[in-house]
Amino acid sequence: MASTTSNTKLSHLQIPLEDVVKATNNFHDDNIIGRGGLGLAYKGKLQRSGNFIKISALRLDRKQGEGEVEFWTEISVLSDLNHTNIVSIIGFCDEKDEKVIVTTYAAKGSLKKHLRNPNLKWKQRLQICLGVARALSNLYYEDGRSYGVIHRNINSSTILLDENWEAKLSGFKISIKQLLNRMDRVILSEPIGLKGYMDPEFLKIKGVTHKSDIYSFGVVLFEILCGRSAYIQNGADRFLSKFVKNFLEERIVNHIDFPDIRSQMSTRSLRIYVKLAYSCINDDRANRPNMDKIVDELEKALKLQVQRENIVRLFS
Repeated sequence: MASTTSNTKLSHLQIPLEDVVKATNNFHDDNIIGRGGLGLAYKGKLQRSGNFIKISALRLDRKQGEGEVEFWTEISVLSDLNHTNIVSIIGFCDEKDEKVIVTTYAAKGSLKKHLRNPNLKWKQRLQICLGVARALSNLYYEDGRSYGVIHRNINSSTILLDENWEAKLSGFKISIKQLLNRMDRVILSEPIGLKGYMDPEFLKIKGVTHKSDIYSFGVVLFEILCGRSAYIQNGADRFLSKFVKNFLEERIVNHIDFPDIRSQMSTRSLRIYVKLAYSCINDDRANRPNMDKIVDELEKALKLQVQRENIVRLFS
């Protein structure tokens, strides 16, 4: 996407560099909140209409001379999206060799940081999963849009959490827009994404569909359940998807969940959740569930968990 075209179409989102510099205290190291594929992200307070709002400012690292396409892709996609579980774009800066994307601030950081957090209860984990599922459903089927969006970068680092632990999907730099009636068609693509999340069918078909996102989301579901990352470089069970499949094919569930949350779980909620997550990481794309089914099943799992907690509260 050419920057001149983008600037014309998206000019209402432009923010002066001076404002972003002021908001982040001149991109001070103390304000660094993460490092992504495009560069460093900074927290800050941006003045808009007389009020200060908390922001995240992703500053494109120009050392390699790359990232231009990804920069405009992220802005173009986010500018068309409006959903409570997707980060909101506030604006961007393209000035004096600086390119910065400004979005809403997620106070708790990435989900990846909290996978082993014993204070993140099972009900909250279910709510996070449901939030991401609703975000993906919005990407694929939103009324009023002629196209869907294939994210291509679903992982526990691109799922952010706000101060209320609500999920905010981010990381749209390599996403693809696809006409709604072509969402099931394979889009030829270079292998892309983090190790441990990649759709195994990619190696056979050399391309992606929205079902590739569903595979990645299934891996995230198991990360949340097991309290561990999708890939551990030096671990005995390096790939989480292979690890859980080995246990589930033997019908052993109680060895894969995160011990710190085991006692909180409704058995029926857990059963629905595991069956769903397992179906998402099916090697065959055609046998993976669609997003409507995923949202429905996660709503059921959450409802059963809430019922259990209400009963426990009643008799405690």
